[in-house]
Amino acid sequence: MATMQEVATHAGVSIATVSFVVNNTKKVSPATRERVQASMAALGFRNNAIARALASKRTRIIALLVPSVEHRMRVTALEFFTAAAARASDLGYHLVLWPVETTGDDLTDLISSGLVDGVILMEVKMEDPRIDKLAELKVPFTSIGRTRHPDALPYVDIDFEATVRDSLDYLEGLGHRRFGLVIEDLEGTPMAGYAPHLRAEATFRALCEERGLVGTVVSCGPSAPGGRQAARDLLVADPDVTAALIMKDDSTFGLLSGLAAAGRRVPDDISVLSLATSSEAGAQHDPPLSTMNAPGRVLGKLAAEALIRQLDGPATELPHVLLPCVLHVAGSTGPAPTSA
Repeated sequence: MATMQEVATHAGVSIATVSFVVNNTKKVSPATRERVQASMAALGFRNNAIARALASKRTRIIALLVPSVEHRMRVTALEFFTAAAARASDLGYHLVLWPVETTGDDLTDLISSGLVDGVILMEVKMEDPRIDKLAELKVPFTSIGRTRHPDALPYVDIDFEATVRDSLDYLEGLGHRRFGLVIEDLEGTPMAGYAPHLRAEATFRALCEERGLVGTVVSCGPSAPGGRQAARDLLVADPDVTAALIMKDDSTFGLLSGLAAAGRRVPDDISVLSLATSSEAGAQHDPPLSTMNAPGRVLGKLAAEALIRQLDGPATELPHVLLPCVLHVAGSTGPAPTSA
């Protein structure tokens, strides 16, 4: 296999310039970079990541930590991952997906192994021992999500408070006054205390009370059967409900079928709006769902940038980024029925 010196001679540049191109450590003109890369290809040069790590004491690998207790890679989470991986690659890093326990007990082994330079934490709980452990280990990190008191932590997150407010604004504008919120039932699981659900529910209850609306919250079990049961529970709790917000992609089909089984037409009798999802996911239903689209790609990119800024130099300030979901109107929402 060719060496850096052979590449430098072939390209007519210094070995330092080849190193800058290989390690992405210094700006090189596009023409020079192209010449070096052409020589690397012609000579069959392969970058030795292990050798670079030993020399620099850095692996240029970052880990995206996700709970290992259950499969939680929804559409939005996959967008976080793919966008963060792409941006990390642009900045000369590799991103790996790393399952961890929600207790944080297995983080010491990961960090002490020296395999990663820093981590991005997903699926954050209001009181999250993983964040306490990362701070204790003094490892550079950024979270996609917020704890109850996040001011001293680096994070990017969906603005769930603004998302719920914007959802109610939209549906109130269509004349709705009786609302249901369907959220995942995580009580008794390792993900109990999941921050997005608690923030969405607290905001929903507060706004309904503040605006004089009827607001009912029902929990939802797994998949389509959980959605069908949630539909039954919602209609028992408030038979006159005219709008439902749901925050659980895999149970949305069940919710719609449960409403249909009860004789409720969507959107004529009840409007359904899916939160923190995507219009692509909404388009899989009949009628197509109106959605509050999560900014997953943007947040994934920002999380990678925020972490790599810490790794490449002293961070001037902690990143605190909140982005709301964006409304996409489709066939599942409409004016409140006149009888309401």
